[in-house]
This record gives sequence, structure tokens and C-alpha cells, in this order.
Amino acid sequence: MALWSGRFTEGADAFTQRFGASLPVDQRLYVEDIAGSIAHANMLAAQGIIATADAEAIAEGLQGILADITSGALTFDVMESEDIHMAIEAELTRRVGDAGARLHTGRSRNDQVATDTRLYAKRRAGELMAANVALREALIAQAEANFDVILPGYTHLQHAQPVLFSHHMLAYVQMLARDYDRLAAARNAADACPLGAAALAGTTYPLDRFATAEALGFDHPIPNSLDAVSDRDFLLDLIYACSVSCLHLSRLCEEIVLWSSAEFGFITLSDAYSTGSSIMPQKKNPDFAELIRGKSGRVVGDLVALMMTLKSLPLAYNKDLQEDKEGAMDAADTLEDCYVCAAGMIATMTVNADAMATQAKKGYLAATDVADYLAKKGLPFRRAHEIVGHLVLTCEQRGCDLEDLTLDDFKAESDLFESDIVECLNLPAIVAARTTFGGTAPEAVRVQLAAAKAQLVGFGA
Repeated sequence: MALWSGRFTEGADAFTQRFGASLPVDQRLYVEDIAGSIAHANMLAAQGIIATADAEAIAEGLQGILADITSGALTFDVMESEDIHMAIEAELTRRVGDAGARLHTGRSRNDQVATDTRLYAKRRAGELMAANVALREALIAQAEANFDVILPGYTHLQHAQPVLFSHHMLAYVQMLARDYDRLAAARNAADACPLGAAALAGTTYPLDRFATAEALGFDHPIPNSLDAVSDRDFLLDLIYACSVSCLHLSRLCEEIVLWSSAEFGFITLSDAYSTGSSIMPQKKNPDFAELIRGKSGRVVGDLVALMMTLKSLPLAYNKDLQEDKEGAMDAADTLEDCYVCAAGMIATMTVNADAMATQAKKGYLAATDVADYLAKKGLPFRRAHEIVGHLVLTCEQRGCDLEDLTLDDFKAESDLFESDIVECLNLPAIVAARTTFGGTAPEAVRVQLAAAKAQLVGFGA
């Protein structure tokens, strides 16, 4: 019979027992559950609510259970226990007798599960932050290894202006740095202790909620017992952080898919991060980049699911909240796997500088610099824009590029053009001229690179 069965004359049938059980999901919280129970028992003893001997027996019994679950010697069945909390408490009582039955004094599963989930969210956020840093390190390493490589920058997926490959990689580093901050914020949001709020109204026992919060490494106890057991905002924060980072990874992987195609040829993926075809022997598919791109929808779905679960819940605890953990666990697990896969893929890919340079010579990438040349000589930029547009049209009609035009061709459009216009048609010079903060000039990118590396120092703080 369930630990709450005293009020009932019959037990749940097999279907409703399985349907209502959260054990298949929340058994992952066994480490957090045992830590919370030991802290609670020690506090009860310190407050004179249970005997010190009982607290010691509880702690010893729970440590044994922890070791047995970890080793696989102890498993639980949903037909015997509906959740990890009741499973552990029942096993503890079997091992230590009445002392185990006293553990739940002044506590409800409502504050217990909220405590476990917050401890889990803190831990997983920290682990994701570490994986985030590893991916940023891989991007930075590629940026350094290919610092001077030039590729076409795009808008609307059309050739726009030349940029350094290192500049492009560092744009993703910036996205991931913001993701790191969101994960850190989610960890901080979870850093408050619900333990001692009991079911919803607190308890008549003289609990020391500050002591248990400190023992479990929380910043503070949650100040309102109703909010303590019903709040899941911290999980929304965690899944949101995971969702945004998955969107960033999806953008990165979209470019990897494009760049590894024959049409681009900008990169070659390692065989370890590619697959073949069952029918076409020549194929080398960027399957793992595609899979990361696809998994972003799954994580966003986890976020939407929890938002819908929470949207109409009255205070305080409702069984709906049993649905809070699976999506959060899935989001964290999925993002971590995507981080690891992306880091390996980036670290092992080959950058084809010649292919990038060839494409950077197409699409009139010098056009903006030619317009700037005229504007710097006093011509209004809109007029300069029109003149260069006409020059591009001339190139299209002749089937050539701007660098193929003669000085006479330029002067036919404006007397302001001089022989030094050729300096505006040189790709390295075009790149080097963009020295503004955040720009693509080598000196500007070196500043970005140094800042990106500095962000990784002390990331675990």
C-alpha cells in the first residue's frame, strides 16, 4: 500500500498506478532526494524534533541506499512506489525501522520534490555551462587557426561584403556567450530553497529553514510557502535558455550544411561527423549538423509544453506539476548532447581557404567600398550609391567584375575616380579597412578574439 493509504479502503488499480506514477522520470533525482532528506533529518534533530540517534540512523540508511542505487543493486518498481520520494522512504523504513518513518516529519512531498528539482536544475545548468564553454573553445581555436582567411559575408544569402572567417566564427562565440549568461541566470533562479514549506502553509514544527537551505547550498529559503511549492519559473528559465541556445546551434549547423556542400565547398567535415548513403556510394552527408538543427524544435517544444502546463494552475500544488520534469530533463540532455557533438564537429572540420577566397571574388563585394571612395571625396552617399550601381550593371552586361573595369570605365561615371580606386578592389584591403569596434579588420578581430578568450577565464564562478 502507498504511504498515504491510511484514508483509503482500497488501492489504485494497475493502470492508474502506472498512469499516475512519476517514478520512471523522477528516479533521476535520487541523489538530490537523498541529499535533501539528510539535510532535513539533521535539522529535525538539531531542533529537538527527532532524536539525534534517529537522524544518524536515517543518514546512514540513506547513504547505503544511495550507494545501492548508484551501483544498480537497488531498483524500484512503479507498482510498489509511485515516485522516487516514496520509494526511498519506504526502503529506508525497511532498513532502519521507526527512525525512517520519522523522516517525513514537518515535510510534504510538495516541498520535497520542489527542492529536488531545484537542486537538479542548479546542477544541470552548471554542467551545460561547462559544455557551452567547450564549444566556444572549439570555435575560438578554428578562428585562431584560420585567422586571415577571407570569405564572402552574406545578407539574404546573397554575397554582400568580404569578412574574415575568424570574424564569422566569433559571431557564434558571442551568441554562445549570451547563452551561457542565460544558463547562469537559470541556475541563479533555481538557487532558493522550498524545503520546510511543507504542503503549502508551512508547519507547526519549529523548523529551521535557513539551516536546511544552507546545508543544501541554496542562497536562501523561499519566503512564501505557497510560492515555494508551486513555483516552476526556474524550470521555464532553464528550458528557455536551452531553447535559445539550440536555436543558435541550429543557425550554426545550417551554415555547416551549406558550407560542406559541393556548391560552397568552404569546409570539409571529418568522417567521424559524417555519414554515407545506403544507395549512393559517393555521398558524405552532414547528418549530425542536420540532427542538431532538427533537435532545436524538440527543445522549443519542451518549453511550450511546460508553459501550457503552468498557464492556468491555481495555488498551490497540483498534480499537473508532475509534468514539469520530463521536458526540463529532455531539454537539458538534448542541449548537452548538441553542445558535445557541435564542439567535436567544429574542432575536426577542415577549412578550405581557397574555396572561400574564390567565392569572395564574386558578387561585386567591393561595391560598398567604391561608393565610400566617392563619398569620402565629397559626393553625397546616395549619389555615390547610384553611380556604383550603374557600374555593377555595366559589369553584369559585360560578364565581368568591378576589378576588371578600366580607369576610363570608372571615370566615365565620375571624374572623382583616380588611379587609387584599385585599392578599393583588393579584398584584403577591403577587410582591413573595417577597423571600427566589432568590425572585420584583423586588428578589430584580434580585440574580439582576446575578449572572447577572456570570457572563458573563471567560467565556473
